[in-house]
Amino acid sequence: MKILKVVIHFGAWLPLIWLAYAAYSRQLGGDPQEAVLHELGLFGLIFLLLSLSMTPAKMFYKSFAWVRFRRMLGLYGAFYLSLHLLVYLAFYLHFDFAELAAEIIKRPYITVGMVAFFLLLPLVVTSTRAAQRRLGKRWKKLHQLAYIITVLGLVHFIWQSKSDLNEPMLYVLWAGLLFGARWFKKHQNINIAKVSKPDNS
Repeated sequence: MKILKVVIHFGAWLPLIWLAYAAYSRQLGGDPQEAVLHELGLFGLIFLLLSLSMTPAKMFYKSFAWVRFRRMLGLYGAFYLSLHLLVYLAFYLHFDFAELAAEIIKRPYITVGMVAFFLLLPLVVTSTRAAQRRLGKRWKKLHQLAYIITVLGLVHFIWQSKSDLNEPMLYVLWAGLLFGARWFKKHQNINIAKVSKPDNS
């Protein structure tokens, strides 16, 4: 398990290493800033989807080992999305926060992306075991925001993709499968509870 954890950590840094190398060797095309911005946002979304995939993996393989990687993958998602925002602030707005406010108002896809990012922040802050113990049952409810954040991320992706929807639709399909698995598990548990409930009549 420790070896697998190291492999996941290494794999999570590979996109950033590749982006740095591609930028240095000028392999990012005619608009490298746009390419970096897109790739960072995409990998942030991928890691969020991977994090949400751990629960269905636990159900399918009947092993709790998968759940151990859920938090780590989610934090890598937050890391890449933070870099995505940082690149946008640095290279497009030059850290002009008044301009950022104007962009949020003017461009709906940026509004959606910023809402998703701000919803993500409390999940990062409460990702520790100490926070989980302190919040108790409220921690689980809070972290269900990850599904809303993912939907908002997909809307942001689709909206800014304009006419080319082939790539974002792949991730919409992935998310749909995850949400479907969650719905199935929830209703399966409800049916089991109804069957196992004693008949007092």
